[in-house]
Amino acid sequence: MNSPTSNLPIILASTSPFRRELLERLGLAFETAAPDVDESRLENETAEALVRRLSESKARAIGASQAGLIIGSDQVATVDGEILGKPGTHERAVEQLRRLSGRSVLFLTGLCLLNSVTDELLLDVIPFRVQFRELDDARIERYLQHDQPYNCAGSFKSEGLGITLFERMQGDDPTALIGLPLIRLSEMLSQAGIPLP
Repeated sequence: MNSPTSNLPIILASTSPFRRELLERLGLAFETAAPDVDESRLENETAEALVRRLSESKARAIGASQAGLIIGSDQVATVDGEILGKPGTHERAVEQLRRLSGRSVLFLTGLCLLNSVTDELLLDVIPFRVQFRELDDARIERYLQHDQPYNCAGSFKSEGLGITLFERMQGDDPTALIGLPLIRLSEMLSQAGIPLP
């Protein structure tokens, strides 16, 4: 990306308050917009291919009607290669956390920066690994009552008390775990001509 982009608005293709808070750290003016995208997994689609496709689809959904530099992001959690979805209910969250107890979980975050005027695109997938502590039912219940992470993949919020469920974390960018990898995004924005400190 080397086209003049300083006059284009930056648009975050997400209404996630956590992604918005992360992007605010960069000190850039930006807007948010809700992409209308079917997030269903395609048959035989790998976790990496899924987040890559969905992050691009979210950016393109907004770019179809708005001129700008559009940031799309999507994340999945996987254990033993299986994608963990959002639990939706307390019962499913308990099941997920029991399964994650003492296990290593790989988070994959797709990140897309689309110039909707030139159709130039930067796309990447950023991995981050979390080792969970051994979790007994009492601890799981206390955690779920507090954070109620029923719309979060893996049944926890690392930006909340979910961090207490971890034994260790491994990855190049801790913000990837929350869903918007700022280190890679900063590189993308610089490539797109957006000056950052």
